Formats: sequence, structure tokens, C-alpha cells
Amino acid sequence: MSRLILRLLPSSALFACLMLAGVGQAFAAPRSATARIERVTTAVATLHDVRVDLAWPSGMPQGELRLQARLVDAPDLGYRFRDLDWRCPLLRDASGAWQCAGELRSGGERMRLSVELGVATTEASLVHGASRIELHRNATTPDATHIDLTRVPLAWTQALLSKAWEASRITGGTFDAALTITAATDEPIRVAGPLRIAAASFDTPDGTIAGANLGARLDVDARLGERDRFTIDGQLLGGEVLFGTTYVSLQERPVELHLSGLQDGQGWTLPRIGWNDRGILAVEGSAAIGPQAELRALDLQLHASDLAPMSAAYLSGWLGLAGLGDLAIGGAADATVRISDGELDDGLLRLHQVRLDDPRGRFAFNGIDGDLAFSGAAPVSSELRWQGGDLYGLAFGPSRLPFRSAAGVLQLADAVELSLLGGAARFDHLQIRPPGGDESMDVRFGLTLERLDVAQLSEALDWPAFTGELSGTIPEARYADDRVQFDGGLAMQLFGGEVEVTQLSMERPFGVLPTLSADVTFDDIDLAALTGAFDFGSISGKLDGRIADLRLVNWQPVAFDARLDTDRHSGVRQRISQRAVQDLTSVGNASIVGSLQSQLIGFFDDFGYSRIGIACRLSDEVCTMDGLGSAGEGFIIVEGSGLPRLTVVGYNRRVDWPTLVERLAAVGKGDVKPVVE
Repeated sequence: MSRLILRLLPSSALFACLMLAGVGQAFAAPRSATARIERVTTAVATLHDVRVDLAWPSGMPQGELRLQARLVDAPDLGYRFRDLDWRCPLLRDASGAWQCAGELRSGGERMRLSVELGVATTEASLVHGASRIELHRNATTPDATHIDLTRVPLAWTQALLSKAWEASRITGGTFDAALTITAATDEPIRVAGPLRIAAASFDTPDGTIAGANLGARLDVDARLGERDRFTIDGQLLGGEVLFGTTYVSLQERPVELHLSGLQDGQGWTLPRIGWNDRGILAVEGSAAIGPQAELRALDLQLHASDLAPMSAAYLSGWLGLAGLGDLAIGGAADATVRISDGELDDGLLRLHQVRLDDPRGRFAFNGIDGDLAFSGAAPVSSELRWQGGDLYGLAFGPSRLPFRSAAGVLQLADAVELSLLGGAARFDHLQIRPPGGDESMDVRFGLTLERLDVAQLSEALDWPAFTGELSGTIPEARYADDRVQFDGGLAMQLFGGEVEVTQLSMERPFGVLPTLSADVTFDDIDLAALTGAFDFGSISGKLDGRIADLRLVNWQPVAFDARLDTDRHSGVRQRISQRAVQDLTSVGNASIVGSLQSQLIGFFDDFGYSRIGIACRLSDEVCTMDGLGSAGEGFIIVEGSGLPRLTVVGYNRRVDWPTLVERLAAVGKGDVKPVVE
């Protein structure tokens, strides 16, 4: 029996088919006999300890046949069966046909196997619950065998699939087929016919590849010989597939599928790949796959006539990884992709009036047109353009991005400047190297901000009413392995002073629980501008400070070591308003000390001070506080100057961080009172 038939059958049917050829000889004449065979070797399996028992009492119209095998080993198929046993009543009808139908046991499984050997035909059927396998042969067409399969569990093919894909696990589904197997002399075995798959499910132990509720209606034509080949034409009938970060959801849509393959000694060549999800995505191309299912080569042309449904059907995995799972996309796109030896050789993305709209209001782009070309060898140029959009509610106008690509790198051909917030944001350079081999994607860029209006920025981000201008430079930033490292840091002019951010890095910037780490230093910050922006009373003077080892998780601070101190400058007044004193005592759990000064505080609008200093080390949601120096059991926050001489002292050195945040919120609402001791 052909090896393809055997590939389609479970363990018990395999055993029965292997024995069919010998059964005819045993049926030659009624008799009682026993035959023991140590080993039977076939092209696909070896049977060990085979026993055939035929009991046919003299004068009886029928006898009993029993076939047993201790072990059936089919290493090429991945099957190994033990203790197979089939017994049935054997009879011969008037036409000379032999018939035998009875229970077949394989381990704990019980099935019913029926065999009829006619003068010119052979019929066999195997029934297991709702599953049925039927075999039909006719002497007039000796090279052809017909097999009908009804509701056969896909799990019966697990051993065979594991030979080609070791990590695969079939978890559900059935298939029906009506196949014709042609095995002509000196010709490859041919298998052809319709195949229908229902509710197929599979996965891998690590969960990176999975499929659920997949259906298909296909026509299969395979030729098996020295170089196996196949063609598949038909439709996928819904379901969903996960491949790494790529998630495909077909819902209940029929997708036209065309696939041809040829075994080439190094794996498989797929000279034709056709995929048509009408109105959403059409794909044509070819591929080559290595012996370990690795991608050797790929050449695809893609056309998406409407990106709106495509984002949910094909892009949700990638968009979710970037934190853009609910991104609204419109327009159309075309693309070509060529990969060899697992690396991108060249590609082209062509966009047609594409629009991007983040429902959370972070950004929007309108009217994106143009090409984005990538080359692994000779230089190519391309350009993207957009008509306008907004960033956090801040509108920006038309712009163009000129690109060039060569030797596997895509980069900006020139610096790109955008008008933003009354100033400009300029990408000084941008370089993208796609993943290849053992290397992950590598993105590098430099950014310059020039004279951005902080008031507009504050309004757009719903910050306090900051004023001034924001300028700064990120000379070099690199994104790789889900981490962004900023070399050189960020320097900006803010509140009349300078803010410098160094040791800046981000982990999982587009994933779950993004993390930011940095050191921040302040130099000569104008306290009047700063406290005015935060509605924190009024303090005049200059402020220096440092926030070391800052760590934000999901944009919330979880650790830092901060210290802020005033910096005396000639000609700069140092005054603190009564409102600012109230806010400090409320937030810092501090007190105003000095009997005369405490009694007179209500008569003064502001006070002179010599120094202000406060420190906080945050760890495990507890802020360890300190100030200018010790004052008994407390620490000095404000050291007064002149009359009345005002001193503010903190007493609680361990403050619950969530409580401190609540106090800061109360200060913003003006709901504070001074604490007088």
C-alpha cells in the first residue's frame, strides 16, 4: 500500500492496510491454521511478532480470523504502535468475495474495521466514533486507490507533523477528504482531491506560534518521489493565527489561497504564493524554506486597497507592541519585500493618502503620500510627504522627509525641520537598520528643539501654566533590543536657568510598563517663574538642584535621590511669600518656629530668607526627607533672614510617597494652612 495512504491513517488503520496483501493468501481456502512471523518489513513500517490465526470448523459457513502484532514501528512517519489486535468473522459470498468485519484494538482504542476482497475490487472501512476512513480499489484501474475520510481528527496527523515541525502541537480540529492515490510504475505517487478542514487549532510550547478555529476548503495535488511537489488551491474559511508579534484575524471572511511547493534538497521552494483577502489585502510572490523551517528567501508584492480594516486584521499585533493598538488608519498602500538568507535585501512601501489618528489624542497625520525605499546594496532615494496633522493637539503643517538607502541602512538624506509651538523641531539625522541575522533592529537619531513656546506646550499637555521658551538638543539616541539610550543627554533653557538630563534611557518604550531612567540637574532656575507656574505662592531667588537615579515605571516615579537648594546671587532678592510658607509647611509636614515670628506671620506678605533646602530619597514608596541641617529632632527647610526672622523646620523624616503626592495636589487647589509651633 502506498506510503501516502499510510500517512493519512491512524495507528490501527496502518496495521490493517499493511496486512491486506497477506490476508488474500490466508483466505485461499477454509482451514484452521496459525502463522507466526518474527518481522514483516515494508517501505514505511516494520511489524514485529506478527501472528495470524484462522479458525474455520469443518462444515461451517464461516470462520474467525485474528491478526495481531506486538509492535509496529514507522520511523519515517513518527509512529510507534503496540499490541494491535483485529478479529472478525470471516465468510465468502456467492460471488467469491471474502468479507471480514470486526473490532480492532490498539492500546486503549477500540475501532471497527471492515474489509471486503472481491474478484475485481477491494473495499475497507475504519470507523472510530464519528470518524470514518474508507478505501476503494478496482482491478480495472489498478494504479488508482480512492480514500474517503470523514471527520478525521487532525490529532491523528500529529506524529507526521512533528517529523517536519518538532515544536508543533495540534490541539483540535477535523478534516474531510476524497483523495485519489495513483501509483503507476516508474512514476511518482500522486495524491489529488478535495480537502476540507474545520475548527483547526495548534500551538507551540512557548506560545509564540498558534492558530485557532481555522477552516479551509482546498484542492490538493501532490506528487511524491525523489523530489516531492504539491499545489494547493482553494479558500481559508476564517480563524486566527499568531506568529511571533504578527496576529492575523480572518474572522469569518473567505480568503483565496494558492500555493505550490517543490522539495529542492535544501528544504522547500515555493514558486507561487497567492493570498487574496478581498478588499483588504492581496499578496503574490514566492519563497524558499530551509530544512528547519527557517526562511531562506522571500519575494512578495502586497496591495492593501483599504488600510482601515487591514489594521485590525493584520497589524494589531505590531501596533499593540508599539502601544498603538487602537490607532485609526485610512488610505491605501502597496509594498514589495525581498529577503535572502534571512535578511532584507530591498523593499518599497508606497502610501496613498494615508491618515493616522490616535484616539488618545497624542498625534494625527493627514494626507501621507510617497515612497519609502530600502536597499541592501546600491543606493536608492525616496520621499514621504504629509499635508498636516497635530501632536498632542498642536497643529503642524505640510512637510517632506527625503530618504536614501544603501548597504542595508535607511536614513534621512537631509535634516528635516518642522514648525512647532512657535519654534522648530529638527531631526538632524535618522538612521534605521532592520533586523538581520542575530542583530535586532537598530534606530539612531538626533533631535534639536529651538525656541518652543512653553505656554502652548503646557496648555496642550494640561500642565501648569509654564511660560518661557524650550530649547534643547539630543545629539544621539539609539533604539535597539527594546531599549532607547540617549547619548550626550538633553540640555534645555527653562525658567531662566538651565536643565540638563543625562544618563537618559528607556526600556520597553512601546511595551507594557515602559521604564525611564535619568539624572537631572538644575542650575540657576528663576524661583519666581517656577513657583508662579505651579501656583506655589511666591519665592524669589535662584535654585540649583539634582535628581539622581530617577526611575519612572509606566511614567510614575518609583525611585530617585533629589536635593534642591537656593543659590545666592548678587543683586537677586531672596523673599518668600506667606502663601509659599503655608504650602511648604503643608507639603513637608513642617512647622514655623520662633514665638515672636509665629505670632506676627499674619501681618506680613513676605519674608526674607537666607537659604532654602530640601532633599528626598524615594525608595519603596517612602521618601526619606532632609534639609539644610539638623534642628533638634527635625531638619531646617527655610533659614530666615532679617525681621521677622522666619525658620521652617520639618520633623517627619519618613514620608509616605502617595501621601506627599496628595499634599502637592492640595497645594494646587489652595487647600492649605500654616502649621505654627
